[in-house]
Amino acid sequence: YIMRDVEWGWLIRYMHSTGASLFFIVVYLHMFRGLIYGSYQKPRELVWILGMLIYLVLMAEAFMGYVLPWGQMSFWGAKVIISLFGAIPVIGNGLTEWIMGDYLPGDATLNRFFALHVIALPLVLLLLVVLHLGALHEVGSNNPDGVDIKKGPKGNRWDPSKPADGIPFHPYYTVKDLVGVGFLLIIAAFIIFFAPAFGGWFLEHDNFTEANRLVTPAHIKPVWYYTPYYAMLRVIPHKLSGVIVMFAAIAILFLVPWLDKAKAKSVRYRGWISKVAFGVLAVSFVWLGKIGAGPGTDPVETQIGRVLTFLYFAFFITMPIWTKLDKSKPVPERVTTHD
Repeated sequence: YIMRDVEWGWLIRYMHSTGASLFFIVVYLHMFRGLIYGSYQKPRELVWILGMLIYLVLMAEAFMGYVLPWGQMSFWGAKVIISLFGAIPVIGNGLTEWIMGDYLPGDATLNRFFALHVIALPLVLLLLVVLHLGALHEVGSNNPDGVDIKKGPKGNRWDPSKPADGIPFHPYYTVKDLVGVGFLLIIAAFIIFFAPAFGGWFLEHDNFTEANRLVTPAHIKPVWYYTPYYAMLRVIPHKLSGVIVMFAAIAILFLVPWLDKAKAKSVRYRGWISKVAFGVLAVSFVWLGKIGAGPGTDPVETQIGRVLTFLYFAFFITMPIWTKLDKSKPVPERVTTHD
């Protein structure tokens, strides 16, 4: 509808889809930066938990928005994801029908998803962002050294009562962020006008076809930012086990502040074990994303996916052990420069 009957609808759709993908790139980079610099450690546990809640709501917001264009992949993607609730014993089938409002995704599903996508979830997101920033303001931002500047000397050229290594949010952070936003907008413009589908990663080709419940696409897959978790779901042969693994992969991130026993917050001052572990996590997650975006018919790829899923969980489950065994370098008392 938006592509055919709305004035400049193509531009609105491409801006929306490109903006969503670029936003998730920023979110994943932000989360990984928080992991390697220990931004979840005391006293920032609440900041991390609120950030993870934002991530969860963002995923729900993006999924419901993905269903609304009502293309082939929108319909079948909604059917596959919502049917996962059917794996819950006893109440599963009833819960699935309650979420969809019917036996299959239809008008009732679209109406409730539209209300959630446009009004309810954005309000929840706004509240969580305010709480996230409030918690961050209370404890202060982390830095690549993982040094708590509030414990250091007081007094800088702006305020004698503030930490010596601290700088005002404005104009320093605002200008820095504006540069990043400007760079991202330039990239977004190139994608919107020259490669809006981005090779099928930002917009699947099947989603340019109107939804047809009688024709199943040859390959059903979610948008790229869900594919690592979708790969975990798909490589587990038992449906309920796959659903548990997929949701556990997200839930385990909430526990990171209490799993990490390292003395040094930042990876800069940790030993080789931590650096290898973070590298394995990054490679596993990206590779799982690639597998999740594929057809899922290659048995070798399925076995690789199981190994990568094991490595992903092993990173977190064994974190209390390897963070204790890893030898850390002395952490400076003040923020340093690294030329």
